[in-house]
Order: sequence, then structure tokens, then C-alpha cells
Amino acid sequence: MRRSEDFSTSYERLTRPLVREHGELRPASWEEALDRAAAGFRQGIDRHGPNSFGMLSCARATNEMNFVAQKFTRVVVGTNNVDSCNRTCHAPSVAGLAAAFGSGGGTSSYSEIEDTDLIVIWGGNPRFAHPIFFQHVLKGVRNGARLFVVDPRRTPTAEWADRWFGLNVGTDIPLAHAVGREILHAGLANESFIERATSGIDEYRALVEPWTPAAAEAETGVPAEAVRELAHTYARAERAQLCWTLGITEHHNATDNVRSLINLSLLTGHVGRHGSGLNPLRGQNNVQGGGDMGAIPDRLVGFQDILDPGVREPFERAWGRPIQGRKGLNLTQMFEAMEEGELKTLYVIGENPVQSEPETHKTTARLRSLDHLVVQDIFLTRTAELADVVLPASAAWCESDGTFTNSERRVQLVRKALDPPEGARDDIEIMCALATRLGHPWERPAAEEIWNEVRSLSPMHRGMSYARLAELDGIQWPCYSEDALEPSYLHSRLWSKAPALRGDPAPFGIVGHSPPVDLLDEDFPFRLTTGRRLDDYNTGVQTGGFSSPLRRGELLDLSPEDAAKLGIEDGETVRVTSRRGSVLVPASVTASMRPGLVFMTFHFPHQVDTQLLTIDATDPIAGTAEYKAAAVRIERLGPRPAAEHRGAPDGALR
Repeated sequence: MRRSEDFSTSYERLTRPLVREHGELRPASWEEALDRAAAGFRQGIDRHGPNSFGMLSCARATNEMNFVAQKFTRVVVGTNNVDSCNRTCHAPSVAGLAAAFGSGGGTSSYSEIEDTDLIVIWGGNPRFAHPIFFQHVLKGVRNGARLFVVDPRRTPTAEWADRWFGLNVGTDIPLAHAVGREILHAGLANESFIERATSGIDEYRALVEPWTPAAAEAETGVPAEAVRELAHTYARAERAQLCWTLGITEHHNATDNVRSLINLSLLTGHVGRHGSGLNPLRGQNNVQGGGDMGAIPDRLVGFQDILDPGVREPFERAWGRPIQGRKGLNLTQMFEAMEEGELKTLYVIGENPVQSEPETHKTTARLRSLDHLVVQDIFLTRTAELADVVLPASAAWCESDGTFTNSERRVQLVRKALDPPEGARDDIEIMCALATRLGHPWERPAAEEIWNEVRSLSPMHRGMSYARLAELDGIQWPCYSEDALEPSYLHSRLWSKAPALRGDPAPFGIVGHSPPVDLLDEDFPFRLTTGRRLDDYNTGVQTGGFSSPLRRGELLDLSPEDAAKLGIEDGETVRVTSRRGSVLVPASVTASMRPGLVFMTFHFPHQVDTQLLTIDATDPIAGTAEYKAAAVRIERLGPRPAAEHRGAPDGALR
């Protein structure tokens, strides 16, 4: 366990570059490491072309860093192969919202959660995963809002709810369709809004007609009476907020899941007004900003379509280089291209795909197949252990100036609080040094200079000067002028009586039900779903090794009924096996779990590598994997085998 209480000052921080020699990483000077990193990139580009290169940018770093990362990819290398962990979590939200409304951000502000009549949290546990947002939820409840939670587990969030709807994993679309059908049959649809602001209602009616409350109960496990209650309460509410997280987006049909929820807002008019909206809750501090800055393969900064020559022209003029008029590879496609031998070099900044991608063995093999891997990070992660060059970076949120964008689209200014440890360098400084070695002599610009370049190229950020961001304590996009602020919610145009002002209608998503890919059977009878706990974070790089009175180590949550059937006692080590791998982990018997459902996290991969169990079936639109629905079996081992144990360490608190 790391001795420091704070990852930013940990003695395990990287402070010297590392280069691979004779199969091992050894310390090197910055000059040698940068020369080697750049030489490997140059060799790959010269031999295989720019599209053999990929960039994984960091959703925990500033907007400015992400902007420079995508600019490096497009200008220095000449490809659109750039992505981030947005692909792992909320790319389906962006795709679904953009398909319906033309932009991929949540439609409401946090303050509106406090001023609404109904809050529906679908597939999320913000009490643990988004605790700041959850404080707004509690204020809304205190102000009179009802709280409904739709989730397979009776989560800590569900404990606060007026009603918990415990559905089977992967049945969100049937439930949403049944709610929509009930709204239509009960005469509760907002017909005037539908006629004025939407398209495709007839196709939607036909789509949901088979999903009666009884049919939904048979598929989802949610009682028909509860389906009707959810439908009537949502439709009758004067104002309603529909929020979701990874329980909706980490599925092989995730974009369809998102579209099915958006359909409910279009059916009732719960969008485009104060207090009513659609809100994907981002799990990392700058997932929204990374996409906003163009660190994605199909959009330039401000979500501008890279396929549009008119969009590319001002960027090409400003950067003095043509931009490919084609979509790049997303994160999932990059790993597939590695297996096909098409992606040869990869530059990873602040991401750890060995521990965050499904099917760990496959991910590791793909990274090992690369000709050249450069990892820029604050610790020697399991991904960095595979690299040809490791570059020690600063910890962006406390060691850099810049901006971040949160789930409500609010851009906030941050100032450097700490100096990085001696020997580590700023992310942007590193990229500028590499760009110079690759024939683009970039000087390290100040954060405000980078932001002003963002503003010059992105209309929706144009009115956000650093001075104004500081004065107003953050501004939500879009903000087109320094003389004005837009409403805190999006898509008010849908309520305009003038057709010219309404713009394009929002289409209903005609999406069908597709059950989880990893089927349950006699050999694998339990459904494993994954998520987060309050006291740890993602793959554990920033939290997994630091002392904490809350730390428990990895656990397998299972129901009392299943524990009794298998003869498993609380705290006993069990073997969990999927069609891809097997791990040992202590069991936690808890009433929050329904029979047949078990739960684990990714927080402790150095103890229990949960990703050995998950499946890499991916959403064809967004590329997000089905982390939430693996089929597993559970075996009781009896006395704990000390030599084989990979669960919580001795003395770990439960």
C-alpha cells in the first residue's frame, strides 16, 4: 500500500523517463526518451502512413491539454485516429443525443434538478459514482420532487428513492417501450409537442405496441403495476428530469438504450424547458470536455462535423495543413486495427486500457503487437509497463492551469495549485517537444493562449474568455458572445411557435430489443454486472494503493438467497468464472442484490482483475463495450487457498 495519503505527492510518482532496452524498461534522460518516442512515431508514419498511428487522450486532463492532443494527432501526424475513455462510458449518450437534437450534451443544469417535480435515475448510482450531483438530487427531494430509481441493484441511491424499479440486466429498452406504450394508451402523451417538434410518431406507436405492461413484466422482471406507475408519474409531472449513467451506456446496444429514453422525453415534452430534461452523468472530471475539444475521431472542437469541408476550412487555414475528410478510428476500432496489423503506433496520455478495456488478455496481446507504444502518465500503470517509452507527466487537475467541462456543460477555470515532482513535465510541454522533433516547431503556449485558439475555432465557446469564466464562476455552453448568456437548458427552440425558429424536428428512435450477448446457461447461470463504489475510482491508479479508512478491497456482491443456495458465507473466498477467465474474490452477502445477479468493480485490478471476466461485445454506433452483462458461475472453495488468493489483502476493512 502506498504510504502517501495523496496520489499527487506519492513517492511512486514517475519522475524519470523510461525506455525499453533488451526487453526491460530502464531510466533515461528526457532528451533520449523524447528522441526515441518521436523516432518511433516517424518510422511508423513513414513506413505505414499516418493512419497507422493512434492517440488516446485523457478525460481527466484539462480542455487545453485535450485540444493540443487532438491538434497533435491531426496536424503533426495527419490522422483523425484520436479518442479517449469517453468511448468506454458515454459515447452512446453523445451519439444518441446528437441523433435526436444535433448536439451531444446533457440538456439541463444541476440547479434544475433542485427545481423539478420528478427525478428518474435510470441505470446509475450517483450516491456513490456522482456524489456532488447527488447533493443536488437531495435538494430537489427536499424541495418536493419525487425520486424514482431504475436499476438491477437496490443501490445506495435506490435507498433514497420513493420507488425502486429492479429490472433484469439488459432489458432497459423493453421497459422504456412499455412505459411509452402505457403513456400513449392512457392518453397522456403531449400531442401538441409531438406534432410541433418531433417526427416518426407513427413508427414509434407501432414499435411499442407489443410491449404491454404484462409483456414487459415477463421480460424485465418489473411488475406490470410498477410499469404503469412509472409511465403515469413521468407523463403527469409538470417538470421531470431523466438521468442515466453507465447502466444504460455500457451495453452492446447502448446507443439504442439512450434513444429509447430520449423517446420518453419526446413523448411527454420533458425537454427544452426549465426543470425538464435529459442528463447523462459523466463519471470523470472532463469526459464532456475531451469530446468538446475534438479529442474524438469524427468531430472537431465544438462538435463540428469533420466530414463537412466548410467546417474543416477554418481549421486548415488556422493550422496551415489539410485535415483528412474522413472519420478516424475510435478506441475500440484502434484495438481491432492492432489485431489486424493496421495500427502500428499508439500514444497514450493518462489512460490505462490494460485495466479499463474488457478481456484483459486480448487487450494486452494487442498492445504487445504494436511496433511502438508511448505512454505518458503519473504512475507506472499496467499499460505503461508494456510501453517502449514512458514519459512522466504532471497530474493535470492540481498541477496545471486550464479549464474543465462538467456534466451540465459548465466550463470552469482552474489554476495551478502544486508544482509537479521534480523530473515530471507538463503534458502540453511534452507534446510540443515531440511535435518539434517531428518537424513542427511548437513553442509551449500558455493555457490562456490555447483557450483563445479554442474560442476562435469553436462558436459555442466564443463568449468564454478566461476573465469572464473567472468572473461568473463558470459558463455553460453554448456561449456565442461575450455580451450574452444562453439559457441554462438546451433545445428551447422545440417549443417555438415559429417553424423557422424550431429548426429540424427531433426524431423518435426506432430501436428494437437485443438481449445481452453473453447468454446465461447451466454452466454460467449468474449475471455479473459492474460499477463503482464510493471509496475508490475507476482502475485504481489514483486511489487503489493509498491508505484509507474506507478501503475494503474487491468484493463479489451476491444475494442472501444465492449465498444460501451455494453454501457461501460472508467474507468467504469464491471463484468467479466466465467464458473468458477466472478470478478469486471474497464474497459479500447483501440484500441489495437480487437472486441471479452479482456485482464487482474494476477498482482493484492488482488484487482481482475483473476485466478477465467481461466481454468485448461492442455497440456498433458508439464502440462502447458491454461491461454490464457477463455470464458467470460461482464456486465455493472451502478454506481459503493462501497461495492462490487474489482478493482483498489481509486486514482489509469490510
